Amino acid sequence: MSVSRKSLILGALVVLIAAAGYYVWQQSHENGPGEGYASGNGRIEATEIDVATKLGGRVVDILVDEGAFVKAGDVLGHMQTDTLQAQLAEAQANRQQAINAAASAQAQVAVRQSEKAASEAQLMQRETELANAQQRLQRSESLVRSGATSTQQRDDDRAAMRGAQAAITAAKAQIAAADATIMAAEAQVVGAQSSVKATEATITRIEADIRDSQLVAPRDGRVQYKIAQPGEVLGAGGKVLNLVDLSDVYMTFFLPETVAGRVALGSEARIILDAAPQYVIPATISFVAATAQFTPKTVETASERQKLMFRVRAQIDRELLQKYLTQVKTGLPGVAWVKLAGQADWPEELRTRLPE
Repeated sequence: MSVSRKSLILGALVVLIAAAGYYVWQQSHENGPGEGYASGNGRIEATEIDVATKLGGRVVDILVDEGAFVKAGDVLGHMQTDTLQAQLAEAQANRQQAINAAASAQAQVAVRQSEKAASEAQLMQRETELANAQQRLQRSESLVRSGATSTQQRDDDRAAMRGAQAAITAAKAQIAAADATIMAAEAQVVGAQSSVKATEATITRIEADIRDSQLVAPRDGRVQYKIAQPGEVLGAGGKVLNLVDLSDVYMTFFLPETVAGRVALGSEARIILDAAPQYVIPATISFVAATAQFTPKTVETASERQKLMFRVRAQIDRELLQKYLTQVKTGLPGVAWVKLAGQADWPEELRTRLPE
């Protein structure tokens, strides 16, 4: 047999062995340890948060770099607040003006109450004068009947009594007018006090807007992108930074309807990443879709895309993620395995193996 013929035979054998090995690997990869387990392809994902402006304005500075770890409440940057500071100064001046107006209105109430007291005292005086005039008229009438005085004196005393009655009526009218002015002054007090409260509410709102002009991390996370740069002018809700919460990491994968119905929330799962197949990451099923869908092209093979599948999420434990926080990466592809039989043990190749 010639050397070239032997080489061809040897090459064919190598190809056959490689094909057989790939077929065995593919079968074990797809079928796994048996019917009590199911798997699906997916990618590692994490909760993302956009740090955005509440109000439109100019970005003054950004205090963190991409890749930095931040804690909830950390100040990440500032928006320009010159306009808000001017509005705050104006509102504070308006509050002081309203306070002064309220004090003036209170003083007017006191003045009107004093005027009423004077009118009441005058009424008492007029009532006393009326009583004296009535007594004089009675004496004059007695003296006229006895002839001891003239009818002119009696008429004068009668006119004096009527004048005293008119004076009482006028005094009562003054008291009523004083009551009306007191009510008007008290209404001014209420209006001035309302103005004080309104300006204080305006100050509180502006101060809140100034505080919100500090860009604060809403939760622990890692800076993924700088979306804006210092000096840029953004509208309300303009995105400045993108954070990823690496303590909230999961893999979304898809299972056929024949399997998804057997997966319960809280079921055990295992994740194996293509980039680190030597590790097996424990997880828990945290979500199973209630409706079926066609799987995305980027997740499954062409044949599987013809099936209706259910979206499933395998959540990695938060405490475990905190332990390996600096090593967590999102977007990595891999395989998620789920145990369908709750009492079954994980086979050796799917038992938890983590980095030291």
